[in-house]
Amino acid sequence: MKKITTLSVSALVSAMLLVTGCSTNNGNQETSSQSVSVTEKSPANEKVGYSLGYMMAEGNKEAVGDLNLDTFEKGFRDGYEGTDSALTQEQMQEVLMTYQKEQEEKFVKDMESKATDNKAAGEAFLVANAKKEGVKETASGLQYKVIAPGTGKSPKATDVVEVNYEGKLIDGTVFDSSYERGEPIEFPLNQVIAGWTEGLQLMKEGGKYEFYIPSDIAYGEAGNSGIEPNSTLIFTVELLKVK
Repeated sequence: MKKITTLSVSALVSAMLLVTGCSTNNGNQETSSQSVSVTEKSPANEKVGYSLGYMMAEGNKEAVGDLNLDTFEKGFRDGYEGTDSALTQEQMQEVLMTYQKEQEEKFVKDMESKATDNKAAGEAFLVANAKKEGVKETASGLQYKVIAPGTGKSPKATDVVEVNYEGKLIDGTVFDSSYERGEPIEFPLNQVIAGWTEGLQLMKEGGKYEFYIPSDIAYGEAGNSGIEPNSTLIFTVELLKVK
């Protein structure tokens, strides 16, 4: 899983430059974008323009969620047609850098707030979960429940294992699943989160466990793709084979 990173306005600017450099509209800017109709039978230059515009917007709408489309189109047209810009190059660079800094600060504050809330929610969940029938807890705070004990060998931290699994947040949201992909996954046990490294060594081949992993032995304050900072995680794991 990829780690969560702050947005980069420079990536959006690069995408804008790409569209400007690749446009094949030959200077014909008379038609408003709202009245243009594009189909698979449209001329090639219309389809190229639409495709570049759509993919750029789709790929960057999260980076600039409050983008003013009217002024964006105005700036794009002026730049493409060679019209004098309303702002100097220095002013535009300052505007974009200031915007990027503000968004990064906002992102950091948002992540800090989520980290605090998730930590508290995770701790409350684990306290309640520890009281449920069949749930055991290790010294690290890892909680687990045996669904099927298994009869094969147990892995060491240095072993490669083959497993099927489903990962959920404590609100029930599934963020990853080998079952959905239709095939198990294989990996060295010492190259995953600490909760997995510890938990799978409790299992035997053929076993199926449910793990409740505190954030400090999961992805911690950094979080991960689809996982907010300080999230407590729930995994259902089947240990298929120790290699």
